[in-house]
Amino acid sequence: MSASSQTAFVDTNVLIYAHNLDAGTKHELAKTLIEGLWSSGQGKLSVQVLNEFYVNITQKIQSPVKPETARAIVEPYLSWQPIVPAADSTLRASEIQQRHRLSFWDAMIVHAAVLSGAETLYSEDLNAGQLIEGIRVVNPVSTSGVHET
Repeated sequence: MSASSQTAFVDTNVLIYAHNLDAGTKHELAKTLIEGLWSSGQGKLSVQVLNEFYVNITQKIQSPVKPETARAIVEPYLSWQPIVPAADSTLRASEIQQRHRLSFWDAMIVHAAVLSGAETLYSEDLNAGQLIEGIRVVNPVSTSGVHET
């Protein structure tokens, strides 16, 4: 799957798959997506995504990477100008949580995607095809071959 010309926000799980060699087909799909977003310059993410990525890639995957390796992976993503939560982000995310019946952390991801101006949210955690706050959810690592509904 390649990235489109639309601005796209990447959720943590997709970023993990892109850098987790043990993830098989999901690794290949996510890696291709991320490479496309690098080429197009359309990728967006948040500080939350980078924080979650760092913890998971160094501690929770089958073959964790060393902290210095994780930092070397994270550093280039800073050029994507990660969304930093504002003082009112907790309130805005809690409203999204209530409106769409999401977990608070998923609502924070949606809020950051809104702030980034993304049209697409690449995530395995949310329902593919769902429109949340005007952003289309796409599961780019679906092994069923269905990425959007």
